[in-house]
Amino acid sequence: MLNSVTMVGRLTRDPELRQTQSGNQVGNFTIACDGFPVNGEKQVVFMNCSIFGKGAETLTKFFKKGNLIGITGRLTQRKYQSKEGAQVTATEITVTQIEFVDSKADREGQNQQGEAVTEPQAKNVEAVEVSEDELPF
Repeated sequence: MLNSVTMVGRLTRDPELRQTQSGNQVGNFTIACDGFPVNGEKQVVFMNCSIFGKGAETLTKFFKKGNLIGITGRLTQRKYQSKEGAQVTATEITVTQIEFVDSKADREGQNQQGEAVTEPQAKNVEAVEVSEDELPF
């Protein structure tokens, strides 16, 4: 069976880097992508994502809120019980590859200090692939 997701969207917040109990690094982030229009109105889809190992480190080092990011991965689901006792199912993307597309500052032609930018600031950032051995499941 096929379980593959490829999306391009903007980071809604700075990625978070943390470690699992087994010591693996994990980066968590959310991207916003265009959805299908409903009744002529633009829809936005927000997807929670996780990336493990070296990819998590690269993500938090080079990507910030507002960056346009390309991701490839697979859908995963986890079930847990909320504080109120309700069963909750969370769907997210386990990312295996990230790509820098551009940043909001590049799109606006300015860097963070408001200076004009003539070339993308992260021009040499390469895609990072995560091996199955780095995933905790």
